[in-house]
Amino acid sequence: MTGYVQVSTATETREQAVDLAKSLVTAKLAAGAQIVGPVTSVFWHLGEFGAGQEWQLLLKARADRYPQIEAHLVEHHPWTNPEVVATAIVAGSPDYLRWIGTTTEPDPA
Repeated sequence: MTGYVQVSTATETREQAVDLAKSLVTAKLAAGAQIVGPVTSVFWHLGEFGAGQEWQLLLKARADRYPQIEAHLVEHHPWTNPEVVATAIVAGSPDYLRWIGTTTEPDPA
């Protein structure tokens, strides 16, 4: 494992996704974010079948920052129970991974 993750969530609007991305990147919890959409989602929620359009937010980060990213998303996301999923980055170009690592280095205490 490389020690890096891609964290995903989704929002109802593009503006919500942009706001979350900006807050995570400016806090140096994520090195960068990509916003994709709209995407079509099909799901079960509160016992009901649904479908709709969402905006997907993909964040690049250090694996050790995941708990802070999850807490930030849960606190600032407009949904009560948002998707917050981390996928391990198992390989990547050394320069790109180094960029993620140095960009999201925690500030010294």
